[in-house]
Amino acid sequence: MPNLFRTTGLRFLWISVVGFVLDQWSKYAVMDAMALYDSVQVLPFFNITYVHNYGAAFSFLHSAGGWQRWFFTAIALVVSAMILWWLRQTPKEQRLLPVAFAFILGGALGNVYDRIVHGYVIDFLDFYVGNWSWPAFNIADSVIFIGAALLILDMFINREQDNDNVADSSVEKK
Repeated sequence: MPNLFRTTGLRFLWISVVGFVLDQWSKYAVMDAMALYDSVQVLPFFNITYVHNYGAAFSFLHSAGGWQRWFFTAIALVVSAMILWWLRQTPKEQRLLPVAFAFILGGALGNVYDRIVHGYVIDFLDFYVGNWSWPAFNIADSVIFIGAALLILDMFINREQDNDNVADSSVEKK
């Protein structure tokens, strides 16, 4: 078993743990320091605003009656299990893709923990421009975003490598 953590994508699980711990630490710090809906201006375009999100991204299905809590929890747990399985199958040579999935896993588990323990996700990062405000989010959402951005980057990098491999193989055939 220890060999799996050196020779597969599981070696990047520490990223998931760090993301999860930072997410939970930040949420408990906000809950301890603020009352629900309190807001503290940090910069002219950024507040710390404590809110509960009963839905998913951008409060999707926020007022659906409660079933969405378990629906989103189940989806996140299934995706997390798939990511763990995939990380276990990933060869040591692959780096960027397992790192991306490790970020996504840490963020997903941070929000799953909230849904199970609190019944909602704790959001507090509130960016705005004038009267327009981005929906509040949290560290877990940020970690998921970083993972998604790395997935896109990997797509472009691997696309170039695949094109190079195709070019190399066509030169060999001639």
